[in-house]
Amino acid sequence: MILTGADIVVETLIEQGVKTVFGYPGGQVINLYDALYTRSDRIHHVLTAHEQGASHAADGYARASGEVGVVIATSGPGATNLVTGIATAYLDSVPLVAITGNVPNSLIGRDSFQEVDITGVTLPITKHNFLVKSIDKLADTLREAFVIAKSGRPGPVLVDIPKDVQTATFPYQPCPVVEKRPQRPAKGDKLSRAVQMIAEAEKPYIYYGGGVISADAAAEIIALAEKIDAPIGCTMMGLSAVPVDNPRFLGMEGMHGHYASSVGQDEADLIITVGARFSDRATGNVGKYARRAKIIHIDGDGAEINKNISVDLGIACDIKDALTRLTDLVTEKTHPDWMARIAELKATEHEQFLRITATDRITPYALIHETAKHTEPDTPIVTDVGQHQMWVAQYYPFEKVRTFISSGGLGTMGFGLGAAIGAAKATGKRTVLFTGDGSFGMNLNELATVTSENVPVVIIIMNNKVLGMVRQWQTLFFQKHYSNTDLHTRKTDFVKLAEAFGMPGYRITSLGQLPGVIADAFAQQGPVLVDVSIYEDEFVLPMLPPGGSIEDIITERGDR
Repeated sequence: MILTGADIVVETLIEQGVKTVFGYPGGQVINLYDALYTRSDRIHHVLTAHEQGASHAADGYARASGEVGVVIATSGPGATNLVTGIATAYLDSVPLVAITGNVPNSLIGRDSFQEVDITGVTLPITKHNFLVKSIDKLADTLREAFVIAKSGRPGPVLVDIPKDVQTATFPYQPCPVVEKRPQRPAKGDKLSRAVQMIAEAEKPYIYYGGGVISADAAAEIIALAEKIDAPIGCTMMGLSAVPVDNPRFLGMEGMHGHYASSVGQDEADLIITVGARFSDRATGNVGKYARRAKIIHIDGDGAEINKNISVDLGIACDIKDALTRLTDLVTEKTHPDWMARIAELKATEHEQFLRITATDRITPYALIHETAKHTEPDTPIVTDVGQHQMWVAQYYPFEKVRTFISSGGLGTMGFGLGAAIGAAKATGKRTVLFTGDGSFGMNLNELATVTSENVPVVIIIMNNKVLGMVRQWQTLFFQKHYSNTDLHTRKTDFVKLAEAFGMPGYRITSLGQLPGVIADAFAQQGPVLVDVSIYEDEFVLPMLPPGGSIEDIITERGDR
């Protein structure tokens, strides 16, 4: 069948199983949008308010579903508006295909209207990108983009298509959905060495990251922990893989990690790291990180091994395969003294929690707890970036994999609302967005998308009228010089704003209002916003100071 390039693009997306795309039309993608129009019964397009929101929505869709997210934008500013979203996906290893239009081939390089070298711009923040100059390469290039996006360590791929390629015609032949490339299995000698190291350990600790979710290896992590009698900690990106009620699970470790998780890792004599990259927020002072421990690092990306931390054994391989075989090979062990010590750490952590929550004002912990009463185990929980993100990471009771959706590596304020739209579209489920007044202000224009699409998102704003995380640092390390972090002068009324966009808005200013208002909000069928006033100097604790180590951990405010 002879089709235009624009038709080929959309047919190839449908062929690859894409049901929903996000984007914003413009001059160099009008043909693409016409092709979408004529196929609207087979593929749904979500019009966002801004291309950045579209890229975050595609990202959230991918994180919640495990499928490749797709976003479309026009040339020039449309394409450059995708950059923050592409970088967000790149830093968190999210499979994404970004399709951009460009000026015709004959005008490339001539500073034409809305011309930008978007492949050059995005080269450092994509796994790969393509400029498709000929229609005969178009369908296969798109298929290759999907293969690259979801193979190995997932990530974003950009495909830039000049206008004349979209209008040209060429035979189109449908193909099957492309499969991701298989990863190499772990080498037997390396697994044998790992078995020996585990046998010699008295204080083993399993530490995993988002790579375990990408590899669908959560069950394998738990099975290994059970067999070798080890506690489990994770990075922020690993949250939701292991249920919080698993008795071995200590939660997130690192700068704002749980006390038991961070101290337990520091006291371990063997750390089995799986699908994590030892980022600076996780390790703190690398010179003092894991001084007592040998480290096994199992990862799907060999470039991560020995990049940030020198390890005793690195295994670049298929994570799921390695964990399955390793669990079969190790001898079952028990470590009663070690697990008793872990129980002591958990008890100490609980005492710290009781101290920092002993107040009659609205706390983030009370808000999170009340919200969780109204959600299901498979409810997607999305955050923006800041203090609210850390509180949710610390205290939300995640039970099902892929239910925690947040920007980790890039730390993108403004990520949340778009991502919540994408997560809701991917799962068909009511989605909760926890955000702060600072982060929410970045991309609140996506309320237009939420209401026009009637996306069932419960937006909960932790409103402290400051840029809370920066203010916390200013309090602790900058002599309370609150330079440009006070938002009290902003007059935005989020409840009225919600109503202006066409959705209900609620306000909570006292602890007594919390149960009733949250219940009312969840009784709504469509989108709803809840503006919750919290104390401006509520801290995220524990905290390891930047560049610090476990000896420097801050567990409570001295001036509280």
